[in-house]
Amino acid sequence: MELDLRHLRALCAIADAGSLHKAARQLGVTQPSLTTQLRRIENSLGAQLFWRERSGCRPTPVGRAVLTRARPLVAQMAALVVEAKAAAARGGGPGLSVGSTASRALPGWLGRLRRRLPGTDISLHMDVSANALLRMVAAGQLDVAFVHEVEGSPLRLPGELTVRVLVEREPQFVSLSRDHPAASDAVVELADLAGDRWIVDPTVDGEWDGLRRVLAAAGINPSVLHGDYHTAASLVAVGEAVAPCQPTSAPREDMVVRPLRGDPLAVRLLLCSPPGTGERYAGVYADLEAAYREVASGAAAYRQWLLRHKSPLLTAPAA
Repeated sequence: MELDLRHLRALCAIADAGSLHKAARQLGVTQPSLTTQLRRIENSLGAQLFWRERSGCRPTPVGRAVLTRARPLVAQMAALVVEAKAAAARGGGPGLSVGSTASRALPGWLGRLRRRLPGTDISLHMDVSANALLRMVAAGQLDVAFVHEVEGSPLRLPGELTVRVLVEREPQFVSLSRDHPAASDAVVELADLAGDRWIVDPTVDGEWDGLRRVLAAAGINPSVLHGDYHTAASLVAVGEAVAPCQPTSAPREDMVVRPLRGDPLAVRLLLCSPPGTGERYAGVYADLEAAYREVASGAAAYRQWLLRHKSPLLTAPAA
């Protein structure tokens, strides 16, 4: 079997995700098919590329050598495709490629960018993995990336990226069914959720590790489900689980969003761009800040939290 770019991309995904399960989700394939593909690659090379352990996959010495050569090839091909598509879409005009993890500030940010930069082709790339977006910035595939860094789980910043901190510590709230006993409380005690099943998306960098540390520190060892947050919302609404969520999350008729006592869960919000581009993207950052302020003040539970903490987020910056 001859190796092609698809095989190299799979090897990089396994190494970055640390497990076949997570890598398969990122690649949009089943775990059995990815396992079979890896076995064929290893048979073709005549060497084992990953140690399979209970905690996940770890590159062998041969695997590290292969990855050293594979990563630049994958990054260069991805950059070529992105740049070619962007050039074709722009027809030679200016462009801005934006990456982002999930955020309710995103629509307002894009709207402001389009008004600020008329005639600019603005493309958007969404990914649950902040580290994947940062690698794209470093490879020249994205101009800027808006990401969140889970407290206690630092992101792997490739190279000397320019980093601007939008929010140093954004508290993470919890979503509950409206019928949950704690739903009537303005602030929820973590201990009151000890008997609940929690659902978390393990493909979001640092999310599960951060939640696990906080629950363990509180002496809580709950049942945990791993799934995407669209599924999580459905299970939370019917009382099957509770889930960590962004404080800007909108409540629903069947679900509430509440802060946790002491704010044990938190993230840092960052806008990252290539080295030395802080001034170039100052306007891009200003638009993101304005969009975030808008959604923060419009989310009732978060606004109350900001008022209690006398946050400067509720005060518009001087023009």
